[in-house]
Amino acid sequence: MKKSWVVLLGAAVTLGAAVASMAQTGNGAPKGTHYELGIIGVTDPKTQPLTGSDRHTIFVGLGSVKKGVTTNIYLTQGPFAVCDGNGFLPAVDCNGNPVPGAGNGAVFQLPCDTLTDTCVTGTSQGYTIWARALGKPGGNATVTTCGTTLDGVICGTSPDELFMRGSGQQKFKDVTAELTNIDTTLGTVSLFTAGFENFFWQYDNFGLKLLQVRFYPR
Repeated sequence: MKKSWVVLLGAAVTLGAAVASMAQTGNGAPKGTHYELGIIGVTDPKTQPLTGSDRHTIFVGLGSVKKGVTTNIYLTQGPFAVCDGNGFLPAVDCNGNPVPGAGNGAVFQLPCDTLTDTCVTGTSQGYTIWARALGKPGGNATVTTCGTTLDGVICGTSPDELFMRGSGQQKFKDVTAELTNIDTTLGTVSLFTAGFENFFWQYDNFGLKLLQVRFYPR
């Protein structure tokens, strides 16, 4: 049974104007300082804890073009950081504690985005998110933003954000709205909205070896 929502609407017009004003590089990404995250697909599950360091990588299942594999990347609120880079073991936050209600999965910490939401509590910052698929041509992955409530898991109803590794130079694309909001049939739910036990990116991998993600402050 789906729960009725009082939702916070993203500031789409403000975000669009901000993105339009950003100078871009030859690879399609904006210029300037940024936080970079690499999501790496591997065939063999990692067995060691990947916590407690200044890492910028997360390991997830690789899968294949014909048979995908799903890894959850749990999202906690705070300064940009990879809390737990191992998507194959129980999820651990940046304080070394298990993420409540989570199973196996990686953990990424990021601020509430003031470009897409009115942030009430916790760490907040305005930023845009850009990503591109790299690695061997032919692989692809989809990323769906989800959250957990007392009624169960709620995921976006719009098409998943698809990252396809084609031939030639791969261009970054703006995925801010897709990775900071859950687009439901009843409206848009932003990351860290009250009433959710946790949020996560559902990463369905069909042979993509690397997704490069950049967070640009605004």
